[in-house]
Amino acid sequence: MDSVFRYFPDLTPRQREQFAALGPLYAEWNARINVVSRKDFDQLYLRHVLHSLAIARVCAFAAGARVLDVGCGGGFPSVPLAILFPEARFMAVDSIGKKITVVRAVAEGAGIANLEARNCRAEQLAERFDYVVSRAVTDMATFTGWVWPLVERGRRGTLPNGILYLKGGDLTDELARTRQTWREYPISAFFDEEFFETKKVVYTSR
Repeated sequence: MDSVFRYFPDLTPRQREQFAALGPLYAEWNARINVVSRKDFDQLYLRHVLHSLAIARVCAFAAGARVLDVGCGGGFPSVPLAILFPEARFMAVDSIGKKITVVRAVAEGAGIANLEARNCRAEQLAERFDYVVSRAVTDMATFTGWVWPLVERGRRGTLPNGILYLKGGDLTDELARTRQTWREYPISAFFDEEFFETKKVVYTSR
């Protein structure tokens, strides 16, 4: 948790309380439903919370921005981002119902009112969004095929509306197989920890 507070020193007291609540809430729920790998649960704040917040180093969402987290798992990156941007509106979707159960419980327990969790696939959604976020759900060509029709043109943040995706390694070939033009942001430029050395936020605008 200290790493979150160190990199984001301007959090309000309410946001600090909400981030502090995530540890106990995930510990409780992860004992019932394994949504965070038990071998690295002691690194929850570094490998899941702070990793999610790397997106905020690339794009700050404006008030009223609609942000979709596809394949949210236990709520990453949407749960930390919803705490950081309380005026934006987040929807977290996953096809596995038990994961959505955890996201809803954590959001309720931490008092995150701007996050809706829904048990469905992205392709089933009728809504449109300003941004789509995700973390290593599938290859980029498949992912963009799922979500590209859901992203509305415009600008509801510090970058034009688009996709912000957390991924690691050499992405040259994978990104080349999509129809979009991508920009890669090494997370090691934002956070010092060794864990982030090969990890990136990749972005494309609508």
